[in-house]
Amino acid sequence: MAEQPQPISPLKNFPPRGFGGVCLVFVGHPLDTIPPPLQTQPKPQPGQPPLYSGTFDCFRKTLVGEGIRGLYRGMAAPIVGVTPMFAVCFFGFGLGKRLPPPKPDDVLTYPQLFAAGMLSGVFTTVIMAPGERIKCLLQIQAATGETNPPRSLDCAKQLYREAGIRGVYKGTVLTLMRDVPASGMSPPTYEWLKNILTPEGKSVSDLSVPRILFAGGLAGIFNWAVAIPPDVLKSRFQTAPAGKYPNGFRDVLRELIREEGVASLYKGFTAVMIRAFPANAACFLGFEVAMKFLNWIAPNL
Repeated sequence: MAEQPQPISPLKNFPPRGFGGVCLVFVGHPLDTIPPPLQTQPKPQPGQPPLYSGTFDCFRKTLVGEGIRGLYRGMAAPIVGVTPMFAVCFFGFGLGKRLPPPKPDDVLTYPQLFAAGMLSGVFTTVIMAPGERIKCLLQIQAATGETNPPRSLDCAKQLYREAGIRGVYKGTVLTLMRDVPASGMSPPTYEWLKNILTPEGKSVSDLSVPRILFAGGLAGIFNWAVAIPPDVLKSRFQTAPAGKYPNGFRDVLRELIREEGVASLYKGFTAVMIRAFPANAACFLGFEVAMKFLNWIAPNL
């Protein structure tokens, strides 16, 4: 395994990770608006076509009906939450790398990076779950025909008034089921790709922009390859009326399999995969660029 970069202080790591998260949301959100309507659209009546025939049909109808603004609906929640989320993610990832405590000169193995990534997914769920709940509710407004959807803050207030903190955090278990294994996939995949893309005798810190983009984008593909089924269940559960699924995700899973088959667990696959590469490439590139800039202006931080 190639040599990994030396640990960096949390203070120095936080701003670049936050900037990388903002890049991810801004680049990926237009396509992130597509999976929830696809995943939650009702089963069509016999002889009737579905509301959306696929990813590109959903994208076209959203763009025609609401314009560019429709593609960025619900972005406020993830943008507001992305900086603290990445701070918590980094804390969880840093903690995971020290369990069990490694020797000072040890290079983490890929399984250790996977375990650390999974722990970071546990920590970020505290912020991700309510953000995902609000985002999904706002993104399906077009499918329900509502012409004046609430803003993110208004949506959060309404959820709290109706069901308290439980209403805001509805779908937390499914968010954990999605983010824990998915978060575990990105760090080892990204490090592995950077290592194999680094020319012999060179350092990973000297990788070119195209290679960083490729490594980051492919890491996102691996991340979402394991995240799509729980993401479908989460979207369906978080946008369902109160009391529809009393047994949680088990009821959602049974309903989907019974009515639409196993393939329904991969609804929105095309949109997710189209989004995964550029969004995660932007995230990792934003982090690397911000880190180099910070090293330039504050080398001793």
